[in-house]
Amino acid sequence: MEIVIAFDELRQIKHRLPTGSIKRIAAELNIEEQTVRNYFGAKKYENGKIVGKHIEPGPNGGAVKLEDDTILNIAKRILAESTVG
Repeated sequence: MEIVIAFDELRQIKHRLPTGSIKRIAAELNIEEQTVRNYFGAKKYENGKIVGKHIEPGPNGGAVKLEDDTILNIAKRILAESTVG
């Protein structure tokens, strides 16, 4: 499912994730950790795939169109788990 999110919001989600979350997401999806970092805005593609996304310039860092929201949904689940208790 394609989703549109502000780049700044995507980065805020990444920065709020508990330590080890990138590794956890990568392991759950059996992908490289760098691919997860690239999803959240990193641009180091030699060690990770380019994740289907397109950034349109604009306010709040622009709008990011994500072709697949799986990584985002896992990140949101991790954030929800970390606030419970």
